[in-house]
Amino acid sequence: MTTWADVIRFSNNGVPAPERRVEKTDAEWREQLTPEQYRITRQHGTERAFTGEYCEAHDPGLYACVCCGTPCYDSGTKFESGTGWPSFTEPVKDNVVKYKKDSSYGMVRVEVLCNVCDAHQGHVFPDGPAPTGLRYCINSAAVKLVDQEANA
Repeated sequence: MTTWADVIRFSNNGVPAPERRVEKTDAEWREQLTPEQYRITRQHGTERAFTGEYCEAHDPGLYACVCCGTPCYDSGTKFESGTGWPSFTEPVKDNVVKYKKDSSYGMVRVEVLCNVCDAHQGHVFPDGPAPTGLRYCINSAAVKLVDQEANA
């Protein structure tokens, strides 16, 4: 189980290496992604609160990176945070996301990126429910819900 202390440690020292890496040119990402997906994942954007496809979703499955298909979050860890973005208590494994200090917009936060392809997903905060106390606040455009059986 990932804790806030782990998040801080990972943001300072790195996370375990991913099982694979996906690297593409900017042109290849632009061709693969919608303009909104590109803006969010490759340019570190965000979607407006309460507008994302998965904000109110409750279907079972895994939420995979929209860029490389790496499963990142399990629907069983999704919760209603009231923030306007899909929220999860932890990633499926320690090496699927990485953390980066983000000092934009006059505040200090911890950015969450896909560890396989470096896609921006959102931010993590230490105000989530038990058991982790974490809230991974993730843009819907950065993930896609996939059938859990397909990734077993």
